[in-house]
Amino acid sequence: MQPRDPKAIQALFDSIAHKYDFLNDLFSFGLHRLWKRKLLSWLEPSSGEKWLDLCCGTGDLSILLAKSVNPFGSVLGVDFSYSQILLAKKRSLSDSSRIVSWVQADALKTGLPSVSFDGVVMAYGLRNLEDPEAGLKEIYRLLKPGAKAGVLDFNHVVENSIISFFQKFYLRKIVVPIASLIGLKEEYAYLERSLKRFPSGLLQEKMAKEIGFKKVEYKVLAGGLMGALLLKA
Repeated sequence: MQPRDPKAIQALFDSIAHKYDFLNDLFSFGLHRLWKRKLLSWLEPSSGEKWLDLCCGTGDLSILLAKSVNPFGSVLGVDFSYSQILLAKKRSLSDSSRIVSWVQADALKTGLPSVSFDGVVMAYGLRNLEDPEAGLKEIYRLLKPGAKAGVLDFNHVVENSIISFFQKFYLRKIVVPIASLIGLKEEYAYLERSLKRFPSGLLQEKMAKEIGFKKVEYKVLAGGLMGALLLKA
């Protein structure tokens, strides 16, 4: 599978939806939940605000957001994987997150009104978009003036650095072999390929500034394995 092939990516996430949460917990040792909480702590969503979770997956970040904007705010989760959206809907019912709604749509062409959100988050989605810069432009279009956004993803580390060797070891010797045991070798081998074409933190900052964001900052997490792009429109 080629990185950023929209149809292939959609099929990938449809195929792994039923095991997605379990594998995220397994491969990150549960730390992805802490990183998402850290992202929200930087963004400081507050009660009454209207937020958007692009590439929401099975909805864990959307539901976390809902707790911050309750009782008068709202959260919209958007993902182009129908299977992921179905699981997100089931999760939100069990968690009684009544202020969260869900839409199946392309993150590059959401069809949502411009200048309509107080904040936007995207966790592990930018890297998979056909055009990451277009994804940032869509976020900018959707934000109200002065609104905030945060993009959490793997960090594109410097080639031949210590962290680069660790990242490759982790993906090749831990993630892919475990995924192979449950028939998902190709789906998770894709991770390393997707990182090769993913913009570095510095390049993400440059793109965001050129798009028009007033404040731009890239923060590293997990010793540099992960990163968060923090934006203000």
